[in-house]
Amino acid sequence: EKLRVWEPTNAYDFGQIVNAVNANKDKAACADLLTITEPKTLPVLLSNKLEGEILLIFIQSLEHYVARKDPGLAYQHLFYLSKAERFKVVLALLSKNEKEEVQQLFDLLSESQSDQYALEDLESLKKVYEL
Repeated sequence: EKLRVWEPTNAYDFGQIVNAVNANKDKAACADLLTITEPKTLPVLLSNKLEGEILLIFIQSLEHYVARKDPGLAYQHLFYLSKAERFKVVLALLSKNEKEEVQQLFDLLSESQSDQYALEDLESLKKVYEL
């Protein structure tokens, strides 16, 4: 049974939901959370709690549940995730396989059309993700 998620109003609530989603490896619930969460609020909601596991479940959820339906939303989340505290540290610790997952999401987005990003935007964001 999929976890029920609700729109978090603060970093504490967001952290609780993310921890539950991550503990259950529930990518569908994580996708629901990302769908109802305004991308630009991610850095504040994540606070200093970004971890490799969290980044990965976000990437996987965006890839499997969000990117095909709403590539613009997936792009926005990737953009604001890169502004989160600890992003550079977490990125540096990703394994080769984990980086390949991030690359797959970017590939999917470059095949999709959205008025929310141009291919140049995607290319610059890829550099931020060190791809």
